[in-house]
Amino acid sequence: MSAVYLKAAQDLAGDLAGVLAEDVERAEAVLASAVDSDYELVAAIGKHISEAGGKRLRPLFVALSARATGREYDPDRVAALGACMEMIHMATLIHDDVVDNADTRRGKPTACSLYGNTAGILTGDVLLARAMELLAIDGDLEIIRMVSQAVVELATGEVMEVDSRGVFELDEAHHMDILRRKTATFIASCCRSGAMAAGAEADVVDALGEYGEAVGMGFQIADDLLDFRSTVSGKPRAIDFREGCATLPLILVRPQLTADETAYVRSKFGNGVVDSDVEQVSAWMDERGAYAAAETRARGFADQAKAALDGLGPSPSKDLLAGLADLLILRDF
Repeated sequence: MSAVYLKAAQDLAGDLAGVLAEDVERAEAVLASAVDSDYELVAAIGKHISEAGGKRLRPLFVALSARATGREYDPDRVAALGACMEMIHMATLIHDDVVDNADTRRGKPTACSLYGNTAGILTGDVLLARAMELLAIDGDLEIIRMVSQAVVELATGEVMEVDSRGVFELDEAHHMDILRRKTATFIASCCRSGAMAAGAEADVVDALGEYGEAVGMGFQIADDLLDFRSTVSGKPRAIDFREGCATLPLILVRPQLTADETAYVRSKFGNGVVDSDVEQVSAWMDERGAYAAAETRARGFADQAKAALDGLGPSPSKDLLAGLADLLILRDF
């Protein structure tokens, strides 16, 4: 997690900071053991991807959701579930980097750039299998079924995203379905698994699942906005546009363009885009209200996430979940 987000999260956590750190550290220990292997290449790639950084949001959502139920729970079990969810996420990152031919992630070399695509793909498969092993060891059939369905949705969403590359006319409903499948459903399953491990009633599990899905949707929209508006030095803007992936800002600006402007944007979409092209497209998105409209949708998901928590009893964990929704979705707005 970046220093800015870490400080914000610590401010939100307040007195919970210490126990949450213990929760994440416990999951981190399970993760370190799970990614290890008696085969050197698998161990090396697993160690590389686990030490490459990341927010560890998935174990945090598992632990926070368990706490927000107000019930007693086994912290070691919740840590194992959190590690399982993080390993699934890690496996998808490895596979994504192969698909995208990515040389770096978070400023560091990707596993596939260091060890090759074949080794990366197969090690991602090992991580996914180890995650399923952790689920089997836990043994809760309802959690196994729920997480398995979420992984199917995630993988289907990834396929849908690849299949939509180069589709300039991609409509908003289809795009939002991709986001729901590849991101939101899995975040929801993290929240649900924590609540289920704590033995929460069905309505509480559903509420936390609705919270996680809304956070996932809003988080992804915020990422799509940041992709166009980022001013981070050395990082190219509009990576998705350059690769021919239509995201929400592009979808929302299309109806606001003239025929000549549409022809220009279409000709640049995934087709040798240079920085001046990105500047022009981004300016139209800003001037024609596409950024504002995307922000409105993201804010709607933040509100939806917080509203989903209304049925839970008052607790610092519930307050932190609400604060995280704003922190993760409304960043940089």
